[in-house]
Amino acid sequence: LREKHFVDYIYGVDYSEQHLREAKELEIIDEASPLENAVKNSDLIIVAIPVDSAKKVLESALALINDQQTVMDVGSTKSGIVQAANLHKNRNRFVAFHPMWGTENSGPKSAISDSFTGRAGVICDKEDSAPDALKMVEQVAEHLEMNLLYMDAESHDVHTAYISHISHITSYALANTVLEKEREEDTIFQLASSGFSSTVRLAKSHPEMWVPIFRQNKENVLDVLNEHITQLRKFKSALEK
Repeated sequence: LREKHFVDYIYGVDYSEQHLREAKELEIIDEASPLENAVKNSDLIIVAIPVDSAKKVLESALALINDQQTVMDVGSTKSGIVQAANLHKNRNRFVAFHPMWGTENSGPKSAISDSFTGRAGVICDKEDSAPDALKMVEQVAEHLEMNLLYMDAESHDVHTAYISHISHITSYALANTVLEKEREEDTIFQLASSGFSSTVRLAKSHPEMWVPIFRQNKENVLDVLNEHITQLRKFKSALEK
């Protein structure tokens, strides 16, 4: 966003002092700051932390802003955070947003400047956001060259369970299956082809981010997981026959 001249000063807020130092060294942020100072001095506040923590931080941020500021999140589940926002008097300053892209890596050193180019960006429950707040987030997506989609939070969580969350579950399960059956880890990686590597890539994703996602989207994830198990049983039966 800075490269596109959409922002000119960026505050970084994080529990991790190391991440703040790295972000400053990489010129991702201009200044490490406490939450209250960062929120009060920013036109746009982006909440980009695990979804369970995001609800708490969102409430703190909404309590600090005026009617000219915008708060957005980038979480992978939407119903929980929208419900939290709906309880706040400044709900219309919040826009629920999900950029449909990520890697298995975490931390400032994993940032990629053109990562969202050509990717889908979902805005949920847009009718509950003030027009100028909605426009701000649409401009963010436009500058990041994303393809915008609009849907309600519940529909979003159903769709992401099928196209994103099940992929991570499958990857975790496959990694655990192989490690359970193949004790010689060195042999695994000597023999592993690109197919295996790409399939288990997501299993390296940070559990502190993904456990809350599974928990918040539990019912939808269980639904798709049951269907996935049914398909595996069909495949097993076909192979046995």
